[in-house]
Parts: sequence; structure tokens; C-alpha cells
Amino acid sequence: MPSVRSIALGFWVRAGSRDEDHEHAGISHFLEHLLFKGTDRFSSREIDEAFDAMGAEVNAGTGKETTSVYSRFLDNHLERAFDVLQDMVLRPAYPDIDSERQVVIEEIAMYEDEPQDKVHDVLAGAIFGDHPLGRPIIGRAEVVSSVPVPEIALWHDGRYVPPNIVLAAAGNLEHERIVELAEAAVGDSRPAPPGELGPPEPHGQVLRFHKKETEQYHLCLGGLGVPRGDDRRFALRVLDTILGGSTSSRLFQEVREKRGLAYSVYSYASHYSDSGQVAVYVGTRPENVAEAVEVIGSELRRLQDDGVSEQELERARDNVKGRTVLSMESTLTRMNRLGSSVLMGVPLLTVDELLAAFDAVTIDDVNGLARELWVPERMSAAGVGGDEDAFRSALEAVSPALAAA
Repeated sequence: MPSVRSIALGFWVRAGSRDEDHEHAGISHFLEHLLFKGTDRFSSREIDEAFDAMGAEVNAGTGKETTSVYSRFLDNHLERAFDVLQDMVLRPAYPDIDSERQVVIEEIAMYEDEPQDKVHDVLAGAIFGDHPLGRPIIGRAEVVSSVPVPEIALWHDGRYVPPNIVLAAAGNLEHERIVELAEAAVGDSRPAPPGELGPPEPHGQVLRFHKKETEQYHLCLGGLGVPRGDDRRFALRVLDTILGGSTSSRLFQEVREKRGLAYSVYSYASHYSDSGQVAVYVGTRPENVAEAVEVIGSELRRLQDDGVSEQELERARDNVKGRTVLSMESTLTRMNRLGSSVLMGVPLLTVDELLAAFDAVTIDDVNGLARELWVPERMSAAGVGGDEDAFRSALEAVSPALAAA
């Protein structure tokens, strides 16, 4: 991207919460934190000072299937930024980690106090059950507080290896220089295809409720979606935009704009290597729960019975295309797309190819997905709030079987 003066650089590792068993739940996320605590060459403070001196942004993220460590900086700082990042990712030293144990435990506590975040993990547990995809990425405080350093190091050394890592960069750079830096750091290794992980087994409707005294009830409905490499992901993104992924979407208009039942209401889709998830979220006061859920149930049935219109399809398709092009003008978005796609073996499409894929979505594609993925009688539900009975009663409007689950 020669028109910019910055570079976004990231290391993408094929390691996430999906790789963990119950006894290690949270070790991937904890390890991500520890990468910033120092190496044999750089202390934690020296890492902070190095990026501050460059005026750089540096961060990391753990997902269910990947971990990424990345930075954005001025193009003239490439060698310095790469040197510090690669040492952090490949050679952490784990000095004095007890303070970071407390930081992550505080993060877990903060997360537990955010019901609008918590409810999504409650829903994942309902949809995926005991499969690792059903567990929170952030993990358990018991694991973080007790996992010994040798066990953390073993986890790192078995996963943070060249065949399991993709180096991605976007901005004002030369590909050949990135290759040279990578080879100097780890040798001429090529990424291997990701290993196969067992897919979650489908099961019936499940209702899960997390009792917590809150000002609002936080509610989700959802079910299985499509894997990240499935060509139907383009149609699903258009469908998501129609249902609840935009301000002109059905749910936003019916729940928020017309009735004022919620500040936040939306739908979303998540994609994994061999599975996926779709979901609807709404946060609303106790006296509005029944009506809000009833409206959502009505919209899901209307989607089944009537499908979407050509006008909705056209508007949503243009919306998705516009957001795609705008996001691709960001070096960070480009880098994220490169890293995650190559790491997970998803074909890397040009902007024109992406736009063509959205243009190829037909009304039959969208309606077919709606009738496969958004059937109320096959959906699970999650709630966070004060009274489970009120939640169950409201779900009668969506699916009596779900309310009784």
C-alpha cells in the first residue's frame, strides 16, 4: 500500500482456546499476556519503551483457533519493530509472572461483571456443549492462578513453531524485505496446513441461563452456522446485514427504532475451521423482555415464511461491499485478513474478487440459508439476568420446546 507511511505487522499462530482441555482452559490467553513480560534480550519495560519510542501501537488477541501478536508503526521502524516482536513471540522468558496472573484474574473478574459480553459465551456453551468451542476464550481463574511456568513453556514450544505461524504485513513495504527478516529469525520454513480438529456434534435445543442481578436482561438466540471456508459465507454476510447487522436491518428497525425496546440489538455470524455459529443479541429492561423476544421471534418466522425481498438484498449487498472496501483501506485490516486467511487455509481473494463474490449472491442463496440456519425450532438460547422463569416464559413466543428445554 504505497500511499501510506505505516506498516501493520503481525504474527499469527495456530493456537487458541479450542486446543485446550478443561484442565488448561485459559492457558492460550494467559500465554498471550506473558509474551509482553519479557525475553532474554528485552525486559517488559524495554518492550514498552521500544514501541513507545516508535510511536507504535502494539497489541495481541487470542481467539478460539488463533493467537495474534501485532503492531502498527511508521515504515522506517520496520527492522526495529520486527526484531522486538519476533523475540516476544518466539522466545519469551517468563520472568516474574505472578503479577500477570493477577492482571488476567482481574480481567476475568471484569468480564464476569459485563453481562452483555458474558451472554455470548453462555450461548456458545448452549450450542456447542462440552466441545472446546463452547468454552470461553478467557479461561478459568483456577488455571491462571496455578499453571506452572514449565507447563506454560511446554504449551508455547509445542505450538509457537514455524510450521504453525504465519507472518503477515501490509502497508508501505517490500515483500522481499519481510521474507529476509523472517528467514533471519527462524530460517526458511513454510507454513503447514492447519491440522484437523474434530467438529462439534449437533444436538437439540438447549437453554442456558446465568443468574445475575442486572439492570437489563441480556439475551441471545443462536445455532450452528457455516465454516470459514464455506462459499456460503458471502450469502450469510448479506443475510446477517438484512436481519440485524445494520441500522436498516429488520431487528434494529423493529426492536429499537419502532418500539424503543432496546439500545443494543444485532445479529452476527462466527466462523471456525469446521463449524460456525449464528446469533441474535438484545439487551433490554425486565419489563420489556417478553415483547422484545416476541418481536425477534416474529421476525425469525417472517424470515422463514416470506424470505427477503430483492430490495433488501440489493441494499444489503451494497452495504457489505461498501464496508468491505472501506475496511480494506486500513493496513491493520489488510494484515488481519492476510494472517487469518493464510493460517486457516482460506483462499485469499483480491478486493475485486470479494466484490464479485457478493455480487454473485442470489435471493435463493440468502433465503436458502435463512431456512437452514435461522429456524426457531432448532435454535438454542442464553440469558443473563435476575429471573430465569421470566426468560423461559418470553421464549414461548419463539419456540415452546425451547422454553421447556
